[in-house]
Amino acid sequence: MNYIEYDFTVSPTEMGAEILTAELAEVGFDSFVDTPTGLKAYISKDLWREDILEDIYLLGNPEFTISYQVTEIEQINWNEEWEKNFSPIVVENLCTVRANFHPIPSTLYDIVITPKMSFGTGHHETTYMMLQQLIPLSLQEVKVLDMGCGTGILAIMAALRGAHDITAIDIDPWCVENATENVQQNNCDFITVKQGEVSVIAGEKYNLILANINRNILLSDIPAYAQSLLPQGVLLVSGFYLEDLTAIQECSQAAGLHYISHIERNNWVSAKFQRI
Repeated sequence: MNYIEYDFTVSPTEMGAEILTAELAEVGFDSFVDTPTGLKAYISKDLWREDILEDIYLLGNPEFTISYQVTEIEQINWNEEWEKNFSPIVVENLCTVRANFHPIPSTLYDIVITPKMSFGTGHHETTYMMLQQLIPLSLQEVKVLDMGCGTGILAIMAALRGAHDITAIDIDPWCVENATENVQQNNCDFITVKQGEVSVIAGEKYNLILANINRNILLSDIPAYAQSLLPQGVLLVSGFYLEDLTAIQECSQAAGLHYISHIERNNWVSAKFQRI
């Protein structure tokens, strides 16, 4: 499959790259590689169009300076691209997310991820916060759903916290393949990876649902999540900005969920709800 590569230079880099990644994902870009000056973003040539960046708000934001170069690439060695720019991250001094070529860490939890084209290495604010929310939870005898699992990183963290019945679902077959590989690499025997969308969970019940997706999908799918939560079950969500929190709260409360709390990181939010 041929891809179109956009090599973005962004200033200020860290915040700009995070926001740009989220916006590009909304219009069809499916893989991202952080660089020292911004990021590289990739979209299938079949999905690309001349005006693909027309609705990217950040490009017109005067607080950011952004330039880019566009290249068509016939084949991409995703592992090579990733290895050039990937460094381990440590969450709460308790969990290290790394590649298999990095040294084994001394933290309590060690997650080895090869993301290929899938979302979820812990570098993005939303994944980092979801890990933050998961680490304190005791999940023995807890049934967990990771919806929109990407690399499977959240399902793997749930397994490390003691969950023995975990389902990870993604609509993208590439993510399903990648998550399956990462689950095997981390020796997580209690995770089942499936392809599908929210309709797959109809009739299922969970103690904990994890959904790190985006605002629009959350607003559409939260009612289904609420239906699939057991009494006292918890929903952890992320993938949206602080200004979207009210809409997420209202949607969740209308679905019968009680707002518990939220955390913020560079204007991104992860929120916690419970079914009463």
